[in-house]
Amino acid sequence: MKVYPELSFWILIITAVMLFWMALTDLKHFKIRNEFVVTLAGLYFVHSLVSGLWAQIPWHLGLAALVLAGTFYVYSLRQMGGGDLKLLTVCFLWTGAQSALPFSLLLLVFIGVHYAAVRFGWAAAQKSEKGAWIPLAPSAAGALIATFMLGSFAPAA
Repeated sequence: MKVYPELSFWILIITAVMLFWMALTDLKHFKIRNEFVVTLAGLYFVHSLVSGLWAQIPWHLGLAALVLAGTFYVYSLRQMGGGDLKLLTVCFLWTGAQSALPFSLLLLVFIGVHYAAVRFGWAAAQKSEKGAWIPLAPSAAGALIATFMLGSFAPAA
């Protein structure tokens, strides 16, 4: 199958813009729209095809299924929202096993920064009896965009 590196690059830019928009929407409304999540998943498949990484799709789907199972458990304990569950699943669909560790570490850093911003009153959070709920999309978007910038999604040679 032919590889299109320029098109692959533009798909990453479009994905980054969508992630940024989703982060802003989640910051403002504390809601992640399904249309964003489905579009991000679709962009992953298009990117995999045009970048020649289509052979890795089953492994990426397997990791996403594992993340879905784990986050569903956290969701059942009411520790995470449904939009966050779907977004993390799609983020790990993008990363696959080879980029899951850098993405996870970056996600933890961004979540920590966000919690610190809430603590200092620089960012909003929803209050509940279990503590402050922060929107996850800004942290997930920042972590995935940073993972893109690390070069993990370069087209196959």
